[in-house]
Amino acid sequence: MKIITRQQSNFAEEISQIINRFSLAAEGVEEKVKAIIQRVHQEGDRALLDYSREFDGVSMDREDLLVKRSEIEEAYGLVRDEEVAAMKLSIVRIREFHRHQKSESWFYTEENGTVLGQLITPIERVGVYVPGGKASYPSSVIMGVVPAQIAGVKDIIIASPPGKDKTLSPYTLVACDLLGIEKICKIGGAQAVAALAYGTESVPRVQKIVGPGNIFVTMAKRQVFGLVDIDMLAGPSEVLVLCDRTANPEYTAADLLSQAEHDERAVTMLVTPESSIIQEVQREVLAQVEELPRKEIARHSLQDYGYLIQTRDMEEAIGLVNELAAEHLILAVENPFALLPRIKNAGSIFLGHFTPETMGDYLAGPNHVLPTAGTARFFSSLGVDTFCKRSGFTHWTRAGLQELGPSAVILAEIEGLTAHAMAVRRRLSEG
Repeated sequence: MKIITRQQSNFAEEISQIINRFSLAAEGVEEKVKAIIQRVHQEGDRALLDYSREFDGVSMDREDLLVKRSEIEEAYGLVRDEEVAAMKLSIVRIREFHRHQKSESWFYTEENGTVLGQLITPIERVGVYVPGGKASYPSSVIMGVVPAQIAGVKDIIIASPPGKDKTLSPYTLVACDLLGIEKICKIGGAQAVAALAYGTESVPRVQKIVGPGNIFVTMAKRQVFGLVDIDMLAGPSEVLVLCDRTANPEYTAADLLSQAEHDERAVTMLVTPESSIIQEVQREVLAQVEELPRKEIARHSLQDYGYLIQTRDMEEAIGLVNELAAEHLILAVENPFALLPRIKNAGSIFLGHFTPETMGDYLAGPNHVLPTAGTARFFSSLGVDTFCKRSGFTHWTRAGLQELGPSAVILAEIEGLTAHAMAVRRRLSEG
């Protein structure tokens, strides 16, 4: 991991590079994704099957694109009872947290009889992308589906890339079944995003696409935005641990490694005014990484995107935390609740020495689909409101229009919109 201290002459430059870490740049990806989207739009299922062979090494027929009930039943035979129980517990806890997010429609009436309000309505059909292939991510199913269901979305489509045996992870299938999801598509990558955005013979067209994915998925989401809505443009996972002198180096190293093992491009950051914490955490990281099955991935992440940052004091550290706007922020400090009101930019916040980010990934309650790469400055986590639309409504009485209509006429005339003004005048003249 790279140590950056206040004493370095290039401290500001180093920090600036980390703050501006967001990038979707990748050689040729944008044009490749554009071509994939165009072909899926034009050829539908045939393109999906061709891309499955080309990118996933899977030869499927059209009838293989959608998961059959028999595949779900077989999946239960591959998942242990305690694993099913853990998924059920996660669903209960994620559902309980998210139900508090639900907004209600409202209205009020003015003295002249005018009624003003806001109508909250769910999006009718959404697509949830779940990474797959060699990996199993039932938590991504739960995090994407639960808030959509609480919002009232009627039709939820899952898309996930199959393994070479034409099947999805049994954990993904069981999680879908526990949530009552019936339409599960065996497609991945940019082609899955294109299929959800445009629809094919087998895949229904949706109004919004959510869920994490690789650079091709993210780029495809960016390109179809406008045709459909998306949740966010997410990059590699990241964690920032803010430490004071009470932080436990063993715990902190474990938290950093829990992100580093995700991906060679995962970002791990520690910010503290304590030089001794930096030295102790560095030693712990080097020792603990050797225990990991995915140690090569973690090593690459730590080497290329791992930072140990020493600030002048805690005041500067808090300011830096807000500038870095991390996906996961752990407050490994003596009194985390005292600092919480001062945190302005973070995807999800974990308070105290016994709150590992791992709990948030699986069953704490808050959503784990989070803004990355500093975008927590303006994006929020996935939630119930992600799947809702707000429509303002108004009802005017004759008395209300006579009272306020003349002011609307003046404003319309300022903007040179005569027909706007006449739409009010004609009604006023009747009185």
